[in-house]
Amino acid sequence: VWKWFLLLTPVFENEVYLSCSVYECRASTQVCIVQKRDTEKMYAMKYMNKQQCIERDEVRNVFRELEILQEIEHVFLVNLWYSFQDEEDMFMVVDLLLGGDLRYHLQQNVQFSEDAVRLYLCEMTLALDYLQSQHIIHRDVKPDNILLDEQGHAHLTDFNIATIIKDGERATALAGTKPYMAPEIFQSFVSGGTGYAFEVDWWSLGVTIFEVLRGWRPYDIHASNSVESLIQLFSTVSVQYSPAWPKDLVSLLRKLLTVNPEHRFSSLSDMQTAPYLADVNWDAVYEKKMEAGFVPNKGRLHCDPTFELEEMILESRPLHKKKKRLAKNRSRDNSKDSQSVSDTVLCTELLRPFFYLIKQHLV
Repeated sequence: VWKWFLLLTPVFENEVYLSCSVYECRASTQVCIVQKRDTEKMYAMKYMNKQQCIERDEVRNVFRELEILQEIEHVFLVNLWYSFQDEEDMFMVVDLLLGGDLRYHLQQNVQFSEDAVRLYLCEMTLALDYLQSQHIIHRDVKPDNILLDEQGHAHLTDFNIATIIKDGERATALAGTKPYMAPEIFQSFVSGGTGYAFEVDWWSLGVTIFEVLRGWRPYDIHASNSVESLIQLFSTVSVQYSPAWPKDLVSLLRKLLTVNPEHRFSSLSDMQTAPYLADVNWDAVYEKKMEAGFVPNKGRLHCDPTFELEEMILESRPLHKKKKRLAKNRSRDNSKDSQSVSDTVLCTELLRPFFYLIKQHLV
């Protein structure tokens, strides 16, 4: 039996508030810090309410995310280590990263140095190259989904809308966050063309690096923009690069933000040919031997403190109390809406193959 308890001992400053520092808390998803009893290693535990996932039609995305995460592991990803479920919730135990995401730091008006962003670019290059080797398109690379560890190294998270394509296949769904989505995604949706592949993630990386360096994105795109207007925008608007940036940096960003995916930089080998990265020791990057240009303040909360802390986070033995509550609730099942119960049971059965102890080499 694998037992988990919430971290409430004074190991970190503001430890209770740090329980929401890893992910954005959503209506159906919360995150808290947990510690494995035997190893005392700390993780982030993401728990999702099944009924709310059903009501929001999110079960398929959870299914896809689990399917992908249990097959991958990389130094610059937020890795999944354990997964399990009970009658109410699904639990995913992942790497604990306390440095906040790049979106948070941008909102705090952090002025990232060029050296700091250059390291993020290299680390995300290795992450995307690995995903490509596993036939995975992330489809949502953006500052919100790049988390920093306490040493300032970048990790890609949130595979909620990722997809797997095999050799020769193309994706066609309109998926992503509009300001970071590549032109061919919109074009494929409108014209029913040949679809898109891994190149879309490299476009998103280019948008992200541009934004982290300059404070705004290369294109003025919002969620309300129509697909047709965006296709027109990409064909008529030119990106304005900062005159203060080195020419080699601008040249690399142009390669990432090339509208035609056939001419876009979209692999590690492409990036290694860029003069801007000519002196990079990629082995040292992978081994995290490169000193980060920005190190998050360990004594500060790196998330929005207005997030609501659920009762489960504040209880000293939340899982034990929850077990007793569930047992009590079973006696009331006859008074529940039969369709709601049926949907939750179906969700449990569909996801059962994906909820078990994984990464066996840790046992």
